[in-house]
Amino acid sequence: MTDDASKKGHLRIVGAFAGIGSGQSRSDMAKGALALYKGATPPAVGWAAIDSLLLGSLHNYRLFLTRHGMTETTPNIGVPRLTLIGHGIAGLFAGWTSTLIATPVELLKVKLQLQSQRSVAERQFKGPIDCARQIIRAQGYIGMWSGFTGSLAFRSNFFWMFLSFEAFMRSFSRLAGTPYEVILRYSESCLAFNISTGAANFISGGLSAFAFWGMAIPADNVKK
Repeated sequence: MTDDASKKGHLRIVGAFAGIGSGQSRSDMAKGALALYKGATPPAVGWAAIDSLLLGSLHNYRLFLTRHGMTETTPNIGVPRLTLIGHGIAGLFAGWTSTLIATPVELLKVKLQLQSQRSVAERQFKGPIDCARQIIRAQGYIGMWSGFTGSLAFRSNFFWMFLSFEAFMRSFSRLAGTPYEVILRYSESCLAFNISTGAANFISGGLSAFAFWGMAIPADNVKK
């Protein structure tokens, strides 16, 4: 890493690790297993706030869009529900809102994780509070939001996550009463397997995470 790169907060590592196993084994040998949890304090505390803001604002954006007519009629019931695009837009706005907290939390996490010195005394940052103090001293409070636009682009992909989650849930509900009613919950009466609401949520969550990361990985690489 050059002096200019270090001053700007950038890090260039060429061929440092061949893969996950290589990185883990070298970290373990050099600094012990606890090195794998380096920089854990900011996400441990910060992600609770990030996800609270994300899901809380998601709920309110859904209500807002529903009240302002972005609805369709629910089949067989006739009551209005938010459209799939509406769920995506609510996810987009919620992702943008959570960026306000996510950017400084991720900045602290990355700066702490990039320190390679084994001894705490040799490290530039002694912990998240010290790291924040040094950033503010050097760049002002606005420095805590370095990389905000990259984080904004990355978290825009919550559009795809919440849109696809709702789409998968609706798809599972349409399988009820068909031969393709997914095989998860055993029914003694007919010796068949049916999907429960909990299982549908579980599977939809996993599939929507694939949709999220499939769209978000380019932005995540740019953000880093």
